[in-house]
Amino acid sequence: MKKCKSLFFFVLLFVLAVFPAFSGGQEEKKAAAPVMEKESIRIGAARSLSGPLSVVGDTAFGPIFKMWVDEVNAAGGVFVKEYGKKLPIETIIYDDKSDVGTMTRLMEKLIIEDKVDFIMPPVGTAMLFAAAPIANKHKMVLVGMEGGATKIRELVKDLPYVFSALSFADHYQVPPMAEMCSKLGVKSVAICALGDLHGIEYKSVAIPELEKKGIEIVLKKSIPPGIKDLSPIIKEAKALNVDAFLIFAYPDENILATKQSIGLGFNPKLFLTGPGANFEFYKQIFGPASEGVMSWGAWNPKVSPAHKEFADKLVSLYGEGIMDWWGHNLYYAALQCFQKAIEKAGTLDQDKVREMIANKKFDTILGSTWFDKQHLLAKECHTGEVGQWQKGVFEVIAPTDKSTADPVYPKPEW
Repeated sequence: MKKCKSLFFFVLLFVLAVFPAFSGGQEEKKAAAPVMEKESIRIGAARSLSGPLSVVGDTAFGPIFKMWVDEVNAAGGVFVKEYGKKLPIETIIYDDKSDVGTMTRLMEKLIIEDKVDFIMPPVGTAMLFAAAPIANKHKMVLVGMEGGATKIRELVKDLPYVFSALSFADHYQVPPMAEMCSKLGVKSVAICALGDLHGIEYKSVAIPELEKKGIEIVLKKSIPPGIKDLSPIIKEAKALNVDAFLIFAYPDENILATKQSIGLGFNPKLFLTGPGANFEFYKQIFGPASEGVMSWGAWNPKVSPAHKEFADKLVSLYGEGIMDWWGHNLYYAALQCFQKAIEKAGTLDQDKVREMIANKKFDTILGSTWFDKQHLLAKECHTGEVGQWQKGVFEVIAPTDKSTADPVYPKPEW
């Protein structure tokens, strides 16, 4: 009996000694790994809500981004495994007033002060070129939308966090255009280019590409942003009787060029603006006179059932004048890739999301979609490079393997 009591007493002492330590260890373990709390994904952007670039921002990526945010939030948000739930998107959008310096300051503010989870791009090529190194410095993923620059591709080895969704200049855009011009029999060209990164790059790519095809560049003019009179250039091009007139500028300059060409009776066989005629509002402004005008792009509801559904949805949300037949489908596909990269990574960690975007393929409106080794949306994913207004539809006319119609050449009279 004595032995039993002694054994019981010993066991009791052992349990009392060990249990608190065991219990305390568990509490320590819990304290070391607290449950993370997160109520939303904060996405920031410095965008041109006013100034000369606002017309691009309002009709290009802007409405697509809003539509995507609304769709995601209506579905409860983006599922992030790290937090074990869907997180809605919260946006912070500042107006950079179409000024590069203002944009860079606001971008730094979003990252450093507002501590956003992700950054969306600014408007236009020059803006994107200025934003790219800032995003990369802070190791923030940045997918460029409106705008693209050859120089960004050259720097991509040093900008691992930067990607580009829009086709541009020599990224399978100008070469098919030059090939098309050659097949159509174009002999002479006048080029008018904006004196910024966009215009300079397009001009510098177009000249050698056209010359390789034996096409003579008889006029090369540089113009400042916001120019109010292009009549001297148009008169000179008319006097030279050029076959094609190419203007590499933004909508304001391209609309001016069209109006003054009509007024001066300048009707070349090929008339291409970019960006400009790719927007639905161009057709609304010029009506039947838009027939035969070309621009960069392209896509339309004929490309696939998914594209028809996408176009119908945009029209139902914003009305017919909103369509951008160059970039809308590419922007939407890039956002789909971005969302799926977060879901696949299961975290908001920039490095892990970046790895997904750089190395994975995603199912989007374009079908299988991926970014190439240069961080550009792969050319295989593009739905077209050059479009033309034909009977109210912005048809894909180049390259031929993706065309929805043959090019009309010469274009009809204004």
